[in-house]
Amino acid sequence: MKLAVVGVTGLVGQTILKILEENNFQVDELIPIASEKSVGKTIIFNQKKYKVCDLKTAINLNPNIAIFSAGKDVSLEWAPKFAKKGTYVIDNSSAWRMNDNIKLIVPEVNISILNPDDKIIANPNCSTIQLVVVLWNLHLKYKLKRVIVSTYQSVSGSGFKGINQLECEAKNINPQINAYPHQIYLNCIPHGGNFLENDYTEEEMKLTNESRKILNIPNLKLTGTVVRVPVKGGHSESVNIEFSKKPDIKKIKEILANTLGITIQDNPANNEYPLAINAEGKNDIFVGRIRLDNSNEKAINLWIVSDNLRKGAATNAVQIAEYICDNFIIL
Repeated sequence: MKLAVVGVTGLVGQTILKILEENNFQVDELIPIASEKSVGKTIIFNQKKYKVCDLKTAINLNPNIAIFSAGKDVSLEWAPKFAKKGTYVIDNSSAWRMNDNIKLIVPEVNISILNPDDKIIANPNCSTIQLVVVLWNLHLKYKLKRVIVSTYQSVSGSGFKGINQLECEAKNINPQINAYPHQIYLNCIPHGGNFLENDYTEEEMKLTNESRKILNIPNLKLTGTVVRVPVKGGHSESVNIEFSKKPDIKKIKEILANTLGITIQDNPANNEYPLAINAEGKNDIFVGRIRLDNSNEKAINLWIVSDNLRKGAATNAVQIAEYICDNFIIL
C-alpha cells in the first residue's frame, strides 16, 4: 500500500498522519508531499523517517491513494493527474465538492454510493460533516423540512494563521499576517470566507449546498450564519431542525444515541453538554441540549460539537480511504 499525503506539513496533513497511526492503517510506503519550501524536510510516521517530496516526484511513485489537503488550486491541477494514473484521490479542498460528476462523501451518510470508478472523491467542509451526520437518521424518521444553523468555528479552521493570530493577540503581539479582518481575541467575528452577492459568506453557502448534495435533498431549506470565535480547536453549532412530522423527543435521543460516530452529552441538571475544549483530539461528534422547539411543535433544537481537524477533515478522509482499501483495492 502506497499512500500519499499532499499538504503533509499543514494542520490537517499532520492530523491525517496521527489518525492513520491510531487506526493502524496499512501503509507500506508513505509518500509525504508539500510545497517547494518544505521539500527535503523529514517527517516521522510509524517511527520511520520519510523525506518530503514534491508533487512531480510523487506522481511517478504511483500511490494507491492520495489524500489531498493543500488547497483548491493544487487540487484542481493535480487531482486529475493522479486519478489518470489510477490513484484514488480524496480531496479536502472545496475544488470538487459541488462538481456533479464527483461524489461528496460522509461515510456515516452516503459511503454506499461510491464505486471503483470514482477516482476523485470530495471530502466536505468541516462544519458540514458534523451537521449531516446528525441530520441523516433524523431525516429518515421524520423528513427534514427546514434547518437553521449558527456555527461557532475555532481558529484552527483557518490553519496556522488563525491560531497564530489568536495567540499573538492574547500576548498583545501584532501578528505578521492576520487570518481575519478584525481582532479575534476576546471577540466573535460573523464572517467565514468571502462575502458573496447574496450577502452570505462562502462558508455559509458551503453549509447549504454541500448538505443538500450529501443528504440528496436538492431543495432542502437550510440557512446558516458562520461565526469565528476565539477557540483554538473544535467547531460548535446551534441547530434548529423542523420536520414534516411531529417528533418525539425520546425517539430523537434514541436515534442519535444509536448513530455511529455520535456521542450524546445531554444532562442539563449536571451541566453536561458538549464543549469544544472537550471535543478537541477526539473523533466523535458530540450532541447535547436536545429539546423541543417551544415555538414550533414540529421542530427541535440541539447543540453539536466536533474537532474540525479530525472528523471535520482528517478522520473523515481516512474513513473514506479505509473503505476504498476494503472494497476497491487488491494488493
